[in-house]
Amino acid sequence: MGSTPTTFGDFLRDQQTKIFAQPWPLIPSALVIGVLNVFLFAFDRPWTASDGLRNWGDGLLQFIGLIDQPDLLPPLLYSGSLLNIGVLLGGLVAALLSREFGVRTVPPKELLKATIGGLLMGCGSMLSFGCNIGGFFSALSALSASGLCMMAGLAVGAYLATRYVIRERIQLLDMGQTGFLSPCDAPPRPAAGSMAFRIQPVIGAILLAALVTAAFFYRLLGYVPLAIFLFFGIAFGIIFQRSRFCLVNAFREPFLSGESSHTRAAALALILTLIGFSILKAADLKDASEWVFPSFWFGSFAGGTLFGLGMVLGEGCGAGSIWRAGEGHVKLWVALLFFAIGASLTRLVLTRTGLIRQLGMPVFLPNAIGWPGALWSIVLFMAIWYLLSAWNEQRRSVGVLRF
Repeated sequence: MGSTPTTFGDFLRDQQTKIFAQPWPLIPSALVIGVLNVFLFAFDRPWTASDGLRNWGDGLLQFIGLIDQPDLLPPLLYSGSLLNIGVLLGGLVAALLSREFGVRTVPPKELLKATIGGLLMGCGSMLSFGCNIGGFFSALSALSASGLCMMAGLAVGAYLATRYVIRERIQLLDMGQTGFLSPCDAPPRPAAGSMAFRIQPVIGAILLAALVTAAFFYRLLGYVPLAIFLFFGIAFGIIFQRSRFCLVNAFREPFLSGESSHTRAAALALILTLIGFSILKAADLKDASEWVFPSFWFGSFAGGTLFGLGMVLGEGCGAGSIWRAGEGHVKLWVALLFFAIGASLTRLVLTRTGLIRQLGMPVFLPNAIGWPGALWSIVLFMAIWYLLSAWNEQRRSVGVLRF
């Protein structure tokens, strides 16, 4: 047992070690993320990352003169952008407090994959009116049929990209190469006693205090909703980084390693979010049409397929790319840049050509099959996803089932 702290400073350091020395449990963390998403919907709207990233892309393209949008809000005054900034900085705060921050480079081929992956994710998120968070997780929780179609597309895209990743890994092994640290892996901590080991938690605490101060200034300037969006983003970023909950792993690992913990966590979190969203809508606290996208079925399936390909190649999704960039992964910096550019350019093409009105139609499942049918259908679907992923993991562990 450790020694009892003798000063308040020792006590704080002891608490920091207890909270950040070990990863947080996956499934409880995923459930908390689901609850936060319900609270965010009750406050304003569900979470999506692509909306804020498109704002970043629009700002970049306007800066270099490719587009002209006089009414474009700057990132610090746009709620979706500020939510993403909170996720990014929340991930950075958690990485520093846990001594897991570090600028991590990758081979040029991985940067090319990040570029392609980012562009595919940006394009796919605009076709489906949301990324894997907004277009799948939040949309399906909001009882939008487009969420089911995007889930199918994500599975198809993840499967196809995973086949490529498997062949690539086999080639590396044949060449005697062991690869590099993937952004999906937990980053190593610096050596105990080193300067980085000592100073990272201090910087993390200072940054967290600065973010709280920034939210206070938003309030003083009359932007209370933006301060709340920032706090939501910080909370999401910290929980994601400490638990490493990842929807990329939820769709990729059943085809790659067979590991199912992220898939099971995603299924349970979605059921919990579904219950919360349904209460808000059934009680008329939120309009039934909210977050029901006009992309059923083509736009959501095609967008999901492109996004699934991109998130596996880039090793980050709408949320994962952001908080992992906060950890210092250069590959995710590149993926985020081209995600933003791809989303902005795709949205521009879709609106100017009128194709955005031809991606599908909005389908609110309770209107199609009734409230009981809609709720129980999604719960049953998530239960099947949970059980099949767990069964696949068990069978693969003994070498029975192969993908």
